[in-house]
Amino acid sequence: MLQRLLATANNTRMVAEKALMALGFTEIEARLYCELLASAPATGYRLAQAVGKAPANVYQALSSLEQKGAVVVDEGAAKSFRAVEPDELLSSIAAGFSEHQQAAKAALKRLHVPAPADKIFQMRKASQVLTRARRMLAKAREIILFDLFPEPLQALRPDLARAAARGVKVAGIVYSPEATDEFLCLPAHGQPRMPENWPGSQLTLVTDAREFLVALLSDDLTEVRHGFWSDCVYLACLQHSGLSCEVRLSALSLQKQDPLAKLALLSSMPSGLRELLRSSTRTPNRKAV
Repeated sequence: MLQRLLATANNTRMVAEKALMALGFTEIEARLYCELLASAPATGYRLAQAVGKAPANVYQALSSLEQKGAVVVDEGAAKSFRAVEPDELLSSIAAGFSEHQQAAKAALKRLHVPAPADKIFQMRKASQVLTRARRMLAKAREIILFDLFPEPLQALRPDLARAAARGVKVAGIVYSPEATDEFLCLPAHGQPRMPENWPGSQLTLVTDAREFLVALLSDDLTEVRHGFWSDCVYLACLQHSGLSCEVRLSALSLQKQDPLAKLALLSSMPSGLRELLRSSTRTPNRKAV
């Protein structure tokens, strides 16, 4: 039982130290702060013995902790140190981070020169894709077109609704039975069950015919299988044109005998699409929509 309690305590100490290091503490600073939390007050000499470090290094780290506002010093006969309460320390760190963040934001904005709008950039992190999508939606002023599988739609629904509320035209294709009155959602024409077979969760977004984002994500939106963004106006106009036609086709609900219906990707099922679906290693895990 004692060994189990000691193991739990050691594990807690390790987690706490790693958390402090993630916040900018050095290894010895994190170890000293945690030691003081458990057994304050303590002299520098006793702390050096407790953490197994040279006294000179310990006193240097304690001085740094004092500057960080993590410890207070008792200038008595034997100089000793106490840890500041964790809540007080974390509040101080948060306030300092916010101040530095604002200063960095102002400085970086002054330095930033927009890149020429003629490139396509690959995106490799799911968080980057969703952040870029939300930024595009927040910047949009005239029209937003989208093609969203259920998971990206759920993630971006509040942002789409906010854009519509400020007067932006918002319309797109969805693959979910859920409807909304906040902006125009049209069921995909031809293959409404495509999410079950598609090799991931599709996100396509075009804003003001100025930017576009195309990404294939994992169903839990944690991985990017393909991801591209561009602010090339020429390419964004082409993307807008193609997506607007798909939205219009879905709105018209053309009959199969209409030859124009066969021009759509999901209705015509051309060889490239058939190859994509065959090559997918995805294990279907969606409910039918």
